Amino acid sequence: MAGTDTDELARAIDAVLPQTQCGACDYPACQPYAKAIARGEAAINQCPPGGDRVVALLASLTGRAVLPLREPWRPPALALIREADCIGCTLCIQACPVDAIVGASKHMHTVIAVECNGCERCLPPCPVDCIELRVLPERSVAERDALAEHWRTRFEAREARLAAEPARRARRLAAKRAAHGHGAGDDGNKPAAPETHLSTTPDGRAVDRRAVLQAALARLRGQRGG
Repeated sequence: MAGTDTDELARAIDAVLPQTQCGACDYPACQPYAKAIARGEAAINQCPPGGDRVVALLASLTGRAVLPLREPWRPPALALIREADCIGCTLCIQACPVDAIVGASKHMHTVIAVECNGCERCLPPCPVDCIELRVLPERSVAERDALAEHWRTRFEAREARLAAEPARRARRLAAKRAAHGHGAGDDGNKPAAPETHLSTTPDGRAVDRRAVLQAALARLRGQRGG
């Protein structure tokens, strides 16, 4: 029963978080932070985008005392790519938790303004610092709640897509082999290339996407004093 109570509390907590999935709380997304609060492992003042309003709501849900925000409130913002400076490395696309950036390798990227949640995750990975934030006017409670639900849906859809990607790659490889007349156990004259996390920038530099993203998150935590 205690586990069920904790799960219900975590869902209630997640429902009031802003769903920016920014990682400023020291957790990879809003739901893990909600679960940590419900288990008593995290403080209720670790969400800069939520501000004092979310702290008060979390205090009410958990019965804890209201605390001042650990970091300054983070106002609504929109990421903008200086498209003339973009080198098409795709690192910002991979970092965006709500698929708000579009583009292709070695081609200019751009932000879908209506989808961007201002989470700042695209900033550290950019190797040419061509992304900046524009602060937006404060939103009403109704606007915040509607956007939070929208961003949660987009984040969950992205997570599901990424989880399904290995199976999709396997099916594509099997179809390619079948089209070339190779059996299930026959790789043909040339073995399939191993999966790699490397990208090549337009100037020929190899970039390990996974390593860059991990280093970027580490830098981001360091800048926040975490």
